[in-house]
Amino acid sequence: MPNSELMPIGVFAQRSGLTSSALRFYADSGLLPPAEVDPVTGYRYYDADQVARARVLRQLREIAMPLTAVEAVLDAGADEAARLLDEHIVKIEWDAATARQKAAVIKAALSGTVPGLLIATLKGPVLADAVEQVLTATAHEPGMAVLAGLHIEASDEVIALTATDRYRLSTRTLVPARPAEQTWAGTVDGDDLRAAVAEVRRSVLVRIEAVPHGIWLRMPAREDRHCRMLPEEFPDHRQMFASLGKVTTRATVSKDLLLRALEEHPCEHVALHASDHEVNVQHPNDDHPGISLPATVRGDALQIRFEMTTLYPALSTAIGPDVMLDLRGHDRPVTIRSADRGDLTTLAMPINFDHAA
Repeated sequence: MPNSELMPIGVFAQRSGLTSSALRFYADSGLLPPAEVDPVTGYRYYDADQVARARVLRQLREIAMPLTAVEAVLDAGADEAARLLDEHIVKIEWDAATARQKAAVIKAALSGTVPGLLIATLKGPVLADAVEQVLTATAHEPGMAVLAGLHIEASDEVIALTATDRYRLSTRTLVPARPAEQTWAGTVDGDDLRAAVAEVRRSVLVRIEAVPHGIWLRMPAREDRHCRMLPEEFPDHRQMFASLGKVTTRATVSKDLLLRALEEHPCEHVALHASDHEVNVQHPNDDHPGISLPATVRGDALQIRFEMTTLYPALSTAIGPDVMLDLRGHDRPVTIRSADRGDLTTLAMPINFDHAA
């Protein structure tokens, strides 16, 4: 007779979330043998201590982990189990990306798709750098998929790349080696573009073609990459730029010195005080003099405060040795530009004084 503290397979199934048939399968595979089997009836009984293992087993199978890997995770220590899980997720992501690319090729073949509308032909390294710079202003937020995308606008003269996470907005314009066949605009999945950047960087030229539901990155001597379109409407960034208002203070400062001062800053909030011939990096609520940086400042003296997670990436992606900060007041967006190249522009939203308190 079984121990009265053991539970029959049906009760154990309810507590573990596994079906009875799954428990029999895992018992026969050696992953989760019962604590006791009645020699007469063949009924299987489980111990309460096995519930935790059974639940983890179920969760591992829910993320499509193969049995051999499941066994390794269950029998490993915490650090090794975490490493095995990370390896499994990387493989899933790689398989998914490969499947998306193959599916795009198959769909094109099935529909007899002819080459898409030419958006632009660009130098691969230039396009890769621009995509990486602008994508720093993206975010993954539930219900707002468009914030994870890169908006592309093509004309016969330039191609503009724009992204925003609501706290920053970055836009960069590029002059194509070959212009668009007609004006075009759309928002492309940022993760697809990130996955393609390494190949784009190694291609001398990249031909960007628009097709239904996506774009193709055509690269000579390399595998073409497909990036999906996002259906949501991109925020009206042109209206945002148009409504910024007059610049009251303009400060030009060394990008490297400013980034170094931010790296040494101990708080999550930071205040910039622009006056005379300097920009001072301060604690928002401290009378300490902070770190003074030489700068060219024109206009009114002004202090403005930021979240470090907003300001630092906005500055780090700037092009060239210097950055130009166009300030409009302590509560207005700041325009951050490269002092000698204006083709990458970033808006950074400040925080109010109460928030920084």
